[in-house]
Amino acid sequence: MSNNYDVIVIGGGSIGVPTALFLTLEGQKVLVVESSSSVGQGQNKAALGGIRATHSDPAKILICQESLRIFSEWEQTHGQNIGWKKGGYCFPAYRTHEENILKSLLPIQKSFGLNIDWLDADGIREVVPGIQHEGLIGGTFSPDDGQASPLLAIDAMFRVSRERGCIYRFRERVVELLIEGNRVKGIRTEKDTYYTPVVVNAAGASAKGMGKLAGLDIPVTPDSHEAGISAPIEQFLGPLVVDLRPGPERKTSNFYFVQNNKGAVIFCYTPSKPFLGTNREPTSEFLPIVARRMVNLLPRLKNMLIRRVWRGLYPMTPDGLPICDCVHEIEGLYLAVGMCGQGFMIGPGIGRNMMNLILYGAPVMEQKIFDTLSFYRDFYGSKKEALK
Repeated sequence: MSNNYDVIVIGGGSIGVPTALFLTLEGQKVLVVESSSSVGQGQNKAALGGIRATHSDPAKILICQESLRIFSEWEQTHGQNIGWKKGGYCFPAYRTHEENILKSLLPIQKSFGLNIDWLDADGIREVVPGIQHEGLIGGTFSPDDGQASPLLAIDAMFRVSRERGCIYRFRERVVELLIEGNRVKGIRTEKDTYYTPVVVNAAGASAKGMGKLAGLDIPVTPDSHEAGISAPIEQFLGPLVVDLRPGPERKTSNFYFVQNNKGAVIFCYTPSKPFLGTNREPTSEFLPIVARRMVNLLPRLKNMLIRRVWRGLYPMTPDGLPICDCVHEIEGLYLAVGMCGQGFMIGPGIGRNMMNLILYGAPVMEQKIFDTLSFYRDFYGSKKEALK
């Protein structure tokens, strides 16, 4: 088989696979190079599976609206079950601080057509049965958001793309980007050399190292977050619940959990102090801390059996937004990196916009908004998104 391709995607994860899928569906000859043994073995399999368009950043809103459409229609379109569950997202508020944040975001969210509203305490208790009622002010609820299985979804996209002609090379680490003058010519791995005029860096937590091969300083730094899953219990919870309050131990900021379509409860918290680096070993402190927070918020979970815990990496940018762009200095080199722990939910939307940018010179979404994800933006000139 010829080693010449229209596009080469580096990374077979939450971003690389949907990007390759949409390029393949447009008739491109695509190669995906992945250092692991199969797709989704990086951070994809560590994701909780939540998918929401109810962000505070316009680019993320538009991208996730596209992702939600793709995820929710996948089984009908392709006949594959990806564990889709339309349960929504709920952000309860117990303090005026969180109440003010959530209410302040409603105008911009509604301006993009999002189905989200503020509910009083009774409304939140109806949406989240058994939630701690003492001190509950109310909260926001967005019923059109949902969840899917990260493993089922990426496998489904992989299978469709491969059936349509996409080529995957596993257990191959990229060691060189072939560049002549200011143009991409291909890549070299530990096993072979492949030629193409277009390379997409979708390397996730390895994005910075991949950028160095092209002389780029990509501001993506991984930090690790821990998560866990219970044994299945009777279905009772529709939305993914996010508690924005800091934990009493001051070791956590927000925490969140969801019950998937099999009945298991999946949970995570955001450490107050980031665990920088690529260490993915579980810690002894995670389960006691998150268990107390979950039981305090939802007492009915006190006898829940925990099946396992794990850690995944959040490839973070300084401003908490992804980088989706073409590299001006090197023709044919594209970046789809820095997803800040939300790669699974935004992956299909990113993939479709990157496909359009590569093939037609412009994203699917409004160019002005897409430009806020530029590689050349001021990463230190804005605050992180209010709803991480």
